[in-house]
Amino acid sequence: MSPRKSAKAAKAEAAEAVAPAAPTPLFTATLPVRWRDLDAFNHVNNSNYLTYLEEARLQWLSHVPGPWFDDHAMPVMAAVLLNYRRPIEWPARLHVELFCERLGTSSMTIAHRILDAEQPDRLYGDGNVVMVWMDPATGKPVPLPEAIRDAVD
Repeated sequence: MSPRKSAKAAKAEAAEAVAPAAPTPLFTATLPVRWRDLDAFNHVNNSNYLTYLEEARLQWLSHVPGPWFDDHAMPVMAAVLLNYRRPIEWPARLHVELFCERLGTSSMTIAHRILDAEQPDRLYGDGNVVMVWMDPATGKPVPLPEAIRDAVD
């Protein structure tokens, strides 16, 4: 018997992705899986994972007390890492957890986990995004707003 795992065994392991313990989230958004999120294989299309992450970030930002953007400082996504751990099937409710992974001068790295709301140890995806605050007129980075720094303390 070969010490290498069969493709079937490896696929079964990936399908059983379990969420490892994580620190307390900065914010948790609860989102429904919509019928229109499904693809021809009857599970959530990979691009919708990014939509769920965007919605969770916007919900978090709407709860940040104080101004987190103005005419001279707006966040843009500079990078994204998304690990697809298992397919999301309909119907489902999701918890999208956000964590502050790093605060820089003008950027923030937000780690994320997409979990099943009913089975919180069922991990659908994880990774992070880098958000950079920039001046829309110049396209140059600007310091993070104090409201963002205060919100992650």
